[in-house]
Amino acid sequence: MASSNNRGRLIIITGGGGGIGRATALLCAKRGDRVAILDKNGESAKEAADAAMAEGAGGALGLACDVTDEAQVAQAFALIHAQFGAPYGIFANAGIDVGGLIHEMPLERWKVILDTNLTGIFLTCKHGLQQMLAAQISGSIVCTSSPAGFVAMAAGSCGAYSATKGAISSLVRCMAIDYAKFGIRVNAVAPGATQTGMMWNNVPPDEVEAMRVQLCREIPLGRLAEPEDPARIVVWLLSDETTYMTGSHVVCDGGILAKSSISV
Repeated sequence: MASSNNRGRLIIITGGGGGIGRATALLCAKRGDRVAILDKNGESAKEAADAAMAEGAGGALGLACDVTDEAQVAQAFALIHAQFGAPYGIFANAGIDVGGLIHEMPLERWKVILDTNLTGIFLTCKHGLQQMLAAQISGSIVCTSSPAGFVAMAAGSCGAYSATKGAISSLVRCMAIDYAKFGIRVNAVAPGATQTGMMWNNVPPDEVEAMRVQLCREIPLGRLAEPEDPARIVVWLLSDETTYMTGSHVVCDGGILAKSSISV
């Protein structure tokens, strides 16, 4: 999907140890990019970096990084810069999905969700933009939003998560305007139900299969996404094929947002 003249660029991916982030790292590796993979789980990040090298990456680095901690983000970006230089692309993807009704939610849980999903995106973009601007790189930033940023999920108990995704979408639009004059594009991918570990965070283990069957009945395309499905969108947004796209959202949800909730 990416054009061939993208080869060798540095792409930094947060939440890259698994799921959509890892799938993106491997697809970037196949096109010859260098990839720096950040994840709270350092072992997962390093394993993903090894897998990226096996797929043909021009270079790969896996680092432990908690995106809620600015000192860790700053240190990770400094280490990446020392090895590879400034990034061409950023995939700000790290996030968590913790459910709960608002009236029952402890303040600490609310803060953890916002710190990870929203502040983590802010810190990733902040330090990435600093390096891109200093190096005068006209590159591409992709942030992970969600259909939950546009509509309430039918299952409910999604207020905190949805609030962060709606905020990310607003932030993407604002950054797109602020950094267009530097040639830096900022877009969002909005994955739907995707077969990752996070997908089942709020589902009791003995209900996962029944939930999977129900989802496949309700998703117009009839299946959950594989991580590679939205990852291909991210790779495209990072490529020269989208040089006139900024402030946009690409929804990859199997038709969920296109479907009315009324069945007749």
